[in-house]
Amino acid sequence: MKLPCRIVCTLLVLASLCSPVVAQKKEKPFEPEELVNPLMGTDSKVSLSNGNTYPAVAVPWGMNLWTAQTGKMGNGWAYTHDADQIRGFKQTHQPSPWMNDYGQFAIMPITGKAMFREDDRASWFSHKSEVAKPYYYSVYLADHDVTTEFTPTERAAQFRFTFPKSDSSFIVIDALDRGSYVKVIPEENKIIGYTTRAARSNPVDFKNYFVIYIGKPLKVAYTWHDTVLVKNALEMDANHAGAIVGFKTAKGEKVNLKVASSFISMEQAELNLQRELANDDFATTERKAKERWNQALSRIRVEGGTDEQLRTFYSCLYRTLFFPHKMYELDATGKPVHYSPYDGKTYNGYRFAGTGFWDTFRALYPFLNLAYPSINKEMQAGLVNDYKEGGWLPEWSSPGYADIMVGNNSASVVSDAYMKGLRGYDIETLYEALQHGANNEGPISAIGRAGAGYYNKLGYVPYDVKINENAARTLEYAYDDFAIYQLAKALKRPPNEIELYRKRSQNYRNLFDPSTGLMRGKNQDGTFQSPFNPFKWGDAFTEGNSWHYSWSVFHDVQGLVDLMGGKKNFVAKLDSVFSLPPMYDDSYYSGVIHEIREMQIANMGQYAHGNQPIQHMTYLYNYAGEPWKTQHWVRETMNRMYSATPDGYCGDEDNGQTSAWYVFSALGFYPVTPAVNQYVLGAPLFKKATIKLENGKEFVIEAPANSSQNLYIQQARLNGKKHNKNWISHEDILDGGKLKFDMGATPNMNRGTEESAFPYSLSSAEKE
Repeated sequence: MKLPCRIVCTLLVLASLCSPVVAQKKEKPFEPEELVNPLMGTDSKVSLSNGNTYPAVAVPWGMNLWTAQTGKMGNGWAYTHDADQIRGFKQTHQPSPWMNDYGQFAIMPITGKAMFREDDRASWFSHKSEVAKPYYYSVYLADHDVTTEFTPTERAAQFRFTFPKSDSSFIVIDALDRGSYVKVIPEENKIIGYTTRAARSNPVDFKNYFVIYIGKPLKVAYTWHDTVLVKNALEMDANHAGAIVGFKTAKGEKVNLKVASSFISMEQAELNLQRELANDDFATTERKAKERWNQALSRIRVEGGTDEQLRTFYSCLYRTLFFPHKMYELDATGKPVHYSPYDGKTYNGYRFAGTGFWDTFRALYPFLNLAYPSINKEMQAGLVNDYKEGGWLPEWSSPGYADIMVGNNSASVVSDAYMKGLRGYDIETLYEALQHGANNEGPISAIGRAGAGYYNKLGYVPYDVKINENAARTLEYAYDDFAIYQLAKALKRPPNEIELYRKRSQNYRNLFDPSTGLMRGKNQDGTFQSPFNPFKWGDAFTEGNSWHYSWSVFHDVQGLVDLMGGKKNFVAKLDSVFSLPPMYDDSYYSGVIHEIREMQIANMGQYAHGNQPIQHMTYLYNYAGEPWKTQHWVRETMNRMYSATPDGYCGDEDNGQTSAWYVFSALGFYPVTPAVNQYVLGAPLFKKATIKLENGKEFVIEAPANSSQNLYIQQARLNGKKHNKNWISHEDILDGGKLKFDMGATPNMNRGTEESAFPYSLSSAEKE
């Protein structure tokens, strides 16, 4: 029987649906770089920081970053979200607005007149016509009818300007003030130059050399200095030098630029350009930069959260992968070489710059040691070179020694890397550097230890000897001594040397005031500083008050519990941080600094998450048998203090530290004590997170029932076995496997309450 055609067709379709050889739907590629919002944290100002970030376009740890500049050239506030004009597109190495920048120069397309002064060339723009991604930026400059695009490599970048029809289209090069040089070479469509501008340190013979190739013949070429246009000179050496080149353009004509730089020489800048851009067009460079970000961000895959949580997580992860940035370059043979800010010479080997250890020792470096250890191996090798060339380890590199912040936290950065298994660099020289820094005052207060003589003799830095922020220094030195103690044991140093640093790590006890249950400045004669106001910011403390710094005993929380009268009193003291009103005494600063304002408006009492000293404090309930309170406050902080929006941080982002807190906390744990191989449990944010480790293994964190209500850990299993501890080891993660949480809406007040579940404390370890 012959069947009608439509019946035959129907049968064939049904047969194909039943066939096992059905084409599988292609899985959508995982593109975390598309979830990043580089504008997160840009809605900031001097009086109130919501991040103090800028839309950084770069590759992870690249030598150079690029950003649109809305502020005045030389202003640390490079880009603020409420601005409506762009003055140029700047190569930057700026870690924060407070540190400002070094080695910056700017490029700006214009039309109409040969304008070069920044107020004249500035153009209105709108965020509606702006695209910001980690690997690409685009914006429409309304006054000039030009669309600017750029995309980066480590030491170079490509620009693409889409011009209107114009007889007078120009590109302005601004090498900034404080000594700069430019030269236009029309026959090569090329501009070379250098800038010497650097803030916060005094690098020797510092220059950032740049080379720019313009993909269109130059019809006019001028130079300028300060406010003067010079039409008959193609070379300019001045306090503030620049160039302006021009040509005719057709409507929609795209003009490409290739640009690279070097801290070593003009020849090295040219080599960097040829190596990193070669014959690549704009699209190829963009694709390569996107791939770099995809590879870096895909190391951690989180699933089972809201779209907003995913965007916030990857926006924070992006911020952890910039600083310290590479300051080394590759010579003609491919070997790493670097400029030294300490003597102006060029040396072999690695070097990094642009970070402050006071901020980043807490979570950023521990995060690198877990997720990206190979880059920190290079950073550790770079610290060896810092010590050999400058005589000290930097505490704030900008790009040389910057005199800001307190502590000797290079001890933590070095020790944590070694304790987490990093090898292949000169650890003996680094240990020598730690001993040198721990026992000597440096040429500036921010390297070595200010007050080292007092500290080593008395066990604290006195309040009344004109050394500012003395209590903060004492507490941080004590923890830094613990970090050296840990490294000394690992390196099998002499017993008396090990004991010296163990004993000094207990110096925090010297500042504990039993009458208030808080840390307090102490005079040289052994009396406590008086009158004492625990709400007073600054003075004995750094960008905080006693309520913030009293918890800075990272290495011996049990010792602090004992000082405070036991677990019950300790927990009550922790609770007080959140129940107290956000009152403050700003008399030390003669006005409200932005960190005070950020605490005041957060509505979390005295908890000042916008600054580093207290960021670990929410995890300390785990040391006193009430881990559910950690789970509550960590989740509360993630939910309220972070979002992938221009006002998405609650204070300075600070070189990846505040972002690293979020990344760790969203995974469900945090490194309260760097230089100890433990992570203290909090409350995982996602239903699933997968860490792809550099050793080829994967560690999976699962919390299937996780939700905004189900934020409390009911029980945990590590590789199928019940896990009652309030921590997980670094080795457990590196071995790969699975940590599974059962989550619920009410606290489990029986889990994690026994002392056997508590994380590491030196006092407890010594009793074992």
